[in-house]
Amino acid sequence: MPYFGDIMEYALAKVSTKGQIVIPAPLRDDVETGDEFLIIKDDGKFILKSMKSLAENLRDDLAFAEEVEKAWQEYDRGKFVKKSKEDFLKELRVC
Repeated sequence: MPYFGDIMEYALAKVSTKGQIVIPAPLRDDVETGDEFLIIKDDGKFILKSMKSLAENLRDDLAFAEEVEKAWQEYDRGKFVKKSKEDFLKELRVC
């Protein structure tokens, strides 16, 4: 399973003719049949959040969503810089 840095897994999925998306097996090890997800769509980006932990972490999740949106806006404006994995993780730990 590919990783972004040492903390985030990712995979690709396709939309079926019925509009369904299958979460790839390596990413759904803690997902059970019938689990519900909050899906947020913003300017072509989708965020899925398990409802199991939503109530517990709602404030943190909303703050994270705001930061993700700011990052996408900066990316769209060409304001991202390249960093080594070590520098990226070092900066991430400060947050």
